[in-house]
Amino acid sequence: MTESSAYVIAGAGLAGAKAAETLRAEGFGGPVVLIGDEAERPYERPPLSKDYLLGKAERDTIYVHPASWYADNGVELRLGVPVTGIDRAAHEVALADGSRIGYARLLLATGSSPRRLTVPGGDADGVLSLRRVGDSDRIKATFQTASRIAIIGAGWIGLECAAAARAAGVEVTVLEAAELPLLRVLGPEVARVFAGLHRENGVDLRCGVQVSEITTAGGRTSGVRLADGSRVEADAVIAGVGITPNTQLAEAAGLQVSNGVVVDAGLRSSDPDIFAAGDVASALHPVLGRHIRVEHWANALNQPQAAARAMLGQDVAYDKVPYFYTDQYDLGMEYAGYVEPGGYDQVVFRGDVDRREFIAFWLGGGRVLAGMNVNIWDVNDAIQALVNDGRPVDPARLADAGVPLEEVAG
Repeated sequence: MTESSAYVIAGAGLAGAKAAETLRAEGFGGPVVLIGDEAERPYERPPLSKDYLLGKAERDTIYVHPASWYADNGVELRLGVPVTGIDRAAHEVALADGSRIGYARLLLATGSSPRRLTVPGGDADGVLSLRRVGDSDRIKATFQTASRIAIIGAGWIGLECAAAARAAGVEVTVLEAAELPLLRVLGPEVARVFAGLHRENGVDLRCGVQVSEITTAGGRTSGVRLADGSRVEADAVIAGVGITPNTQLAEAAGLQVSNGVVVDAGLRSSDPDIFAAGDVASALHPVLGRHIRVEHWANALNQPQAAARAMLGQDVAYDKVPYFYTDQYDLGMEYAGYVEPGGYDQVVFRGDVDRREFIAFWLGGGRVLAGMNVNIWDVNDAIQALVNDGRPVDPARLADAGVPLEEVAG
């Protein structure tokens, strides 16, 4: 077999693994090479801030496939050797060990990296972030030794870490620059629910604050100094200040990049033989009519399956509604849809917000842009159908629990 017939996948996370699986499921018989910079075989990330971090799930449960799956399916798994360059003219990728691999088609599934704290002390011993399984192991170990931690950033990762820390009996202070947690994602109407949830569970949630320094003692983190001069004592600091798509390979190769690798609805980049999927892809969404980049598990699970089919020449358009979920304390929720910050003009609630058993709908121009079910189950398919429908709805019927969701748009 010639190496130039290979389908190469750069990035051995969930997206890369699902692409390899789909190539084989669709009958591709040529070489498949899956290349990752971690020593671990592909695993799923949600447990790292949920059940695995809470100690409710064993390490074996996080992997996408059994260890034997790759050899059994003829997938060459190259771990611990990241792709360092793409030679588009030669149709080759260069690896960190100096080797080169030819490709007929290349999928970029390089994911994203946590943003680092840029304040003094931001790289001190005891400043942690959560992206990889080793990070989750370190944070879990910290929960066993620390009496108090500070979390910078009240996004999904920060809040899930806060819930896990409280479950472990650790005192938690969450520091957030915005006026509410998750404000950019949810808007003030629903963000208040999460602020109340964490405060009720003993979190010292401080919003509208600026971090100026991570203080240290004996070379190790001792707390956080805020811009107003006040100080938060902490045995460890978790930085949850967002992630950045790993676009360096694409940029160096001259591919179009704008908040991710720009791809069409078939996940094809500006080079017809290079595709992208998962956190790193800014994909044209045929329903929304714009490019979006989605940093959630469902996207990493489903989008590469479409990319793999497109790599095989099938006519594919990835049109799934963005979806994510979270579990914090006694709150479980699912969210479907897509709303830019401030990109809606009304929020409609159905159910009991005070008891945290409700559905929230974000509307724009009378249309359902997104919906979130909180401690109410088996309704997300109906929510996704409303998002896909695109017709204006009657807010009163939407808010009326006596009207089935399936009949709201009727």
